[in-house]
Amino acid sequence: MIRRRFPWFSYLLVATGAVLTVVPFLDMVMTSFKGPGEAGTLPYRFLPEAFDLANYRAAIHQLDLPVLFRNSVIATAVITGSVLLTSSLAGYALAKLRFPGRDFIFRLVLSTMMFPPFLFFIPHFLILVHWPLAGGNDLFGRGGAGLTVSIVALAMPFLVNGFGIFLMRQFMVAIPDEVLEAARIDGAGEFAVWWRIVVPQTKPVLVTLGLLTFVDAWNEYIWALLVSTADPDVMTLPVGIQLLQDYVDPTRTMPIVMAGLVLSILPVLILFLLLQKHYIRGVMLSGLK
Repeated sequence: MIRRRFPWFSYLLVATGAVLTVVPFLDMVMTSFKGPGEAGTLPYRFLPEAFDLANYRAAIHQLDLPVLFRNSVIATAVITGSVLLTSSLAGYALAKLRFPGRDFIFRLVLSTMMFPPFLFFIPHFLILVHWPLAGGNDLFGRGGAGLTVSIVALAMPFLVNGFGIFLMRQFMVAIPDEVLEAARIDGAGEFAVWWRIVVPQTKPVLVTLGLLTFVDAWNEYIWALLVSTADPDVMTLPVGIQLLQDYVDPTRTMPIVMAGLVLSILPVLILFLLLQKHYIRGVMLSGLK
């Protein structure tokens, strides 16, 4: 009713939301070009006095960016690929296959979404520490550091995602059973049915789930910090940027930290722009809010 009588009000709300979303990002970019002493001064200056790449060079040097970027890319790629594979397979099984205990397993998956991930970080860490025959451990998981000194530790707790299974299952329920039965009659096995019929129809939702998983994995901080205490060589970008804020000269901390944040955001931004069409379609089809 309000939208029909006052159409300008809707545009005002959209414009206000856009400004509130974009301005902090632009401020971060502008701050990354500011010189020593410019950030945080009063009166506040939005634009830097001179656009200089010194902060970016300092961030790359202080962070050892290639190593941190490599660790983040490997961990994020493994997590995203694993979540897409396991969620799609489990969602198909829970939606289209009939077997004893299916409903109980689905409820169990839903129950995992009730608990915050960091609640299980300590058990996960202890499991990795006592992993047999890894990191100097014997067959009984004693004597070494296990998998905590390996980049594998960054991805292990996130390889399966309850929300991803729920999302894929809910979407696959709507796929007509007749189409799948026709493929089975033609001699296709369950794996072929999943790969050739189900996966192509769930592409938009897979893209949406992949983007959400990628962003979460790329920005993961608490678990990466815990693992990096055991082996600094597996440190990721979020942990490195936080350490940069703690140890760099305070008069130059903020612009350099902002430069590091801009560099860390670029992969996520580029990926979203490339897959934006599929992401929006997946959100509309899956009913995500």
